[in-house]
Amino acid sequence: MPDITAVKEYLMQLQDRICAALEEEDGKARFIEDNWDRAEGGGGRTRILSEGAVIEKGGVAFSHVMGESMPASATAHRPELEGRSWQAMGVSLVIHPLNPHVPTSHANVRFFIAEKAGEEPVWWFGGGFDLTPYYPYREDVLHWHEVARAACDPFGETVYAKYKKWCDEYFYLKHRDETRGVGGLFFDDLNDWGFEQSFAFMQSVGDSYIPAYRPIVNRRKDTPYGEDERDFQLYRRGRYVEFNLVFDRGTLFGLQSGGRTESILMSLPPLVSWKYDWHPEPGTPEAELYETYLKPQNWLGL
Repeated sequence: MPDITAVKEYLMQLQDRICAALEEEDGKARFIEDNWDRAEGGGGRTRILSEGAVIEKGGVAFSHVMGESMPASATAHRPELEGRSWQAMGVSLVIHPLNPHVPTSHANVRFFIAEKAGEEPVWWFGGGFDLTPYYPYREDVLHWHEVARAACDPFGETVYAKYKKWCDEYFYLKHRDETRGVGGLFFDDLNDWGFEQSFAFMQSVGDSYIPAYRPIVNRRKDTPYGEDERDFQLYRRGRYVEFNLVFDRGTLFGLQSGGRTESILMSLPPLVSWKYDWHPEPGTPEAELYETYLKPQNWLGL
């Protein structure tokens, strides 16, 4: 039987550790905490950092919500869940840095269980992390993927390749024919390893986020930039908004299940712009981002 209490304790500690590391790296701002209750059951604590020295806006949210019936976004994907009560818990975060040379990052780890009297519970883990750079730095991308691979290696030699590919395919803007960024890991519906091993993998992914992201932030946060780079960053942030509102399953589940809108949409950047039919100048770093970094590829040469 899944140990729901152990999962919840891990997730709340993970939120604490990530917030502490990000505050230390920013050096100026602190997360403010918003504790909330959900009328249908459960609640959470959303932490937001704004106008920092490094982080323009960052959100790290823990939630544990429950209900008596599943929203349409879930039963369409898993029709066997109809008629079951459910619980979902997780940590989800998005960090939007001020400096355009520091990439945006996203991470999420979660656990879901649906129960019905007289039947075995249906449960699974999901999550991952992905990186969205605005300017191309190959060493940053290689570091990100090396940490991702190290998180997967203890669980089998094919795990990284499988979940790296899933990430490339999931964080893909079909209407733009481009990836959201340079990928990372994405997994869902994980239960075939059994509870203990599946839980251990989710923890490995969650524990790897700060080692993957913080060295990149530290390396790039003092890079000089001008108005043109900032304009490009705000333009590319528009892609982030488009993905989250059109494709993201977590956003759709949260809104359809009566979730807390402020927490669900905390991932949106504070400033963003759209331009009509804009294209980068050939030979520029912006063009290199489009030509190389927004296409799925084997970064580690495996």
